[in-house]
Amino acid sequence: MMRVMLDTNILISAIVFESKLMLKLMQRLTDKYLIVLCSYVADELYEVVSDKFPAKMDRLEKFLIKFPFELVHTPQVLPDDFEFEVRDKDDEHILYSAVSADVDVLITGDKDLLVIAQDMERPEILSHLEFLEKY
Repeated sequence: MMRVMLDTNILISAIVFESKLMLKLMQRLTDKYLIVLCSYVADELYEVVSDKFPAKMDRLEKFLIKFPFELVHTPQVLPDDFEFEVRDKDDEHILYSAVSADVDVLITGDKDLLVIAQDMERPEILSHLEFLEKY
């Protein structure tokens, strides 16, 4: 089964803004793929929602209880030999987690991650629209 990791911005769009497109993405993911979240994204998700959208914290809790996913650990300090650089150093944690968890696809809306997609053989880095179109 294909393993798909989601970035924080995708989850915030799905939980906070509830667009039909994001609901379609989440439904497709839960029906057909193994969803992977990294601890870095989980922590960032709680931080962003509690800081910027505190009224949506109950939706976040319900979402995470019902949403099936595998959680992988993101180290606080990345190994020196990690070969990929991202302009935003925080994004390196997400990319490292995707590589070390051996996911097939990383879905993100982050331009810093999308711009390095052509340099990555695995995981495939796609926007939510690209993923829905391709899969």
